[in-house]
Amino acid sequence: MTTALTEVRFAGGAQGFNWLPVFVAEEQGIFERNGLKITYLKLGSVDKATSAVRDGSADLAITPPEGAIADFVSGGDLRIVGANSVRLPMSLVARPGVTTIAQLRGKRIGTSSLTEGTAIYTQMMLQQEGLSYPDDYDFVLAGVHTARWTALQNGEIDAAPQPAPWNFLAERQGYGCIGETNDVIPEVVFAAVIGNAGWLSQNRETVEKLVAALAEAHDFVNDPSNDAVTLPIYQRLTTPDDQELAAKGLAYTREMGMWPSNLQVPSAALAATTDLMLRVGLLTPEHVAAAASTVDPSFVSAVSAAPPATS
Repeated sequence: MTTALTEVRFAGGAQGFNWLPVFVAEEQGIFERNGLKITYLKLGSVDKATSAVRDGSADLAITPPEGAIADFVSGGDLRIVGANSVRLPMSLVARPGVTTIAQLRGKRIGTSSLTEGTAIYTQMMLQQEGLSYPDDYDFVLAGVHTARWTALQNGEIDAAPQPAPWNFLAERQGYGCIGETNDVIPEVVFAAVIGNAGWLSQNRETVEKLVAALAEAHDFVNDPSNDAVTLPIYQRLTTPDDQELAAKGLAYTREMGMWPSNLQVPSAALAATTDLMLRVGLLTPEHVAAAASTVDPSFVSAVSAAPPATS
């Protein structure tokens, strides 16, 4: 008798390169082995992914954690279940003619949100060069990285933070990589698995199964010996027509340590996230200490203590 699978509605903005372990888990049957059927909700922006979990139209999301943290400290129900990624394999890419961050004064910078992810990292990079938002430059809501690349090519923006391998693609086509995000922010919660406290409580076993499946997939992705499986998936998510570029991006991203073991949320990465939110005005000083409690570590702890699922 076949056991029925439990459906999980899983939301994201672009569901791009940082979702590599998710799609490995799908294609390697890891979700199914853990009794799960994933319905993917690709919503086009990180804000929409956060909102979908808040309003119940999605069960969980992989998205930057700032929205969940802001919700939590204001008395909301959003929680961080685990870390999807804790590094920023990303460059600030500028159109030809712009060769330094200082030259972005008065320019237009593409981002996917004004309150999460790329906007925060970009403000931090530019602050170190003496540029402040909104006095010294403008943000343009250009969308996720693929849309930003199109906007950059069309001259609609002057620069944009672009993840690997799109940073390498831009460089190949004559655009400049004028700053490395990882040099300024070496560890941060780039994306997290978030959920609503009520749903998490009512579906604890399901969430533990999902975290276990993703933890197994993180281990798989982090092992270069699995690249015969991993690289084609990464290539499909990034540069479908260019295996060389995909291989360069995967190696760069993995060597940076992007996908954490067991979805652990490192305290240093979370502290960096809250510090960035404070610096750009998305978190008040009195809420910094409380922000750490957005993380519910019980799901990761349960999975870390449990034996792996078997077929």
